[in-house]
Amino acid sequence: MSIEVKVPVLPESVSDATIAAWHKKPGDAVKRDENLVDLETDKVVLEVPAPADGVLKEIRHPTGDTVNSEDVIAILEEGAVAEAAPAKAAVASKTPETPAPAPTPAAGPGTGDRGPAKATTDNLSPSARRMATEEKIDTSKVAGTGRGGQVTKEDLVNYAKAPAAPDPRSPVPGPTAVGPRPEERVPMTRIRARIAERLMQSKNSIAMLTSFNEVNLAQVVAMRKQLGEAFEKTHGIKLGFMSFFVKAACEALKRHPVVNASVDGNDIIYHGYQDISIAVATERGLVTPVLRDVQDMSFAEVEKAIADFARKAREGGLTLDDLQGGTFTITNGGTFGSLFSTPIVNPPQSGILGMHTIKERAVVENGQVVAAPMMYIAISYDHRIVDGKDAVLFLVDIKNQLENPHKMLLGI
Repeated sequence: MSIEVKVPVLPESVSDATIAAWHKKPGDAVKRDENLVDLETDKVVLEVPAPADGVLKEIRHPTGDTVNSEDVIAILEEGAVAEAAPAKAAVASKTPETPAPAPTPAAGPGTGDRGPAKATTDNLSPSARRMATEEKIDTSKVAGTGRGGQVTKEDLVNYAKAPAAPDPRSPVPGPTAVGPRPEERVPMTRIRARIAERLMQSKNSIAMLTSFNEVNLAQVVAMRKQLGEAFEKTHGIKLGFMSFFVKAACEALKRHPVVNASVDGNDIIYHGYQDISIAVATERGLVTPVLRDVQDMSFAEVEKAIADFARKAREGGLTLDDLQGGTFTITNGGTFGSLFSTPIVNPPQSGILGMHTIKERAVVENGQVVAAPMMYIAISYDHRIVDGKDAVLFLVDIKNQLENPHKMLLGI
């Protein structure tokens, strides 16, 4: 029986998708739930599994095609068996008229002729490793663009799309990115293009302003040191800094609801819940999965949810549902060493909290100069609906909670 393989139903915020890579070709045997094809949207890469065991009979949309919700992209013959592959013909020995090309000597340092560094399984992302295995891609020929030169799934997709390298014996070889000043032009991925679009939308559509403060995290550090081991034994997750900031932001949003609001035309929507987006840096760009109903979450639940998002982001497993909505955003540039920054509001939200690196600095306490773990924090906000007073009081509220975390735990 023939079964249609369709594009999953895409949410209203995603207009279409692009066929990024087929993992099977017509005539291949497939297993139920085996990934057939990757669809790239402007938010995530979706995997389309096989609906049944059988043989992939037909591909109706090749790599690079743009497709919409529920478009038929392939036909699967359920229960069919793939035909046996023909025996490989013996390789004829080379004749003097067609000598094998001599091996190219290794290029010396600075010549610019050296190819991309060989990719091992140690510097492949999990999703890239799986794709390389399924597609039998020689990863030694793929240059990694991820952090530390890691080869990402996107690198493999782009490599598969690229035309074959020109024959070195050709009298007119194509252009190559070699020499002392190499350049390479590659198209933006849909996710990177979407990030650019959203940033420009934020810049051009809202009146954004940023206020700053600093927070002494000595009490949070002491609490983590005192209770961290017991917390991990009880909940199976480490007690990090993010849960303190998430819970502090949640309480501050309750007391300053305009920072938790959003603009819809000439209306202001006040949200009676706190859905906090957490900015996560991935190999494909920045994404903001959403912690829903943070007001009902414990510290342990927040830590587990953030750890789960981080794992899914690394493996390319974030879903569209993970990224939908959000009433406020927290971003932590301190992970990468940022001391000070002005985060950009994510429309239609009206505010974003920026965390930064923790530095031991001299501060005055009770007339004495002491060293304390200090962090600069920032609130960028939409000045159309959030006045400076509300933004500053919101940031001071977070500062007071973090400098007195026992009050936050008691809901004071």
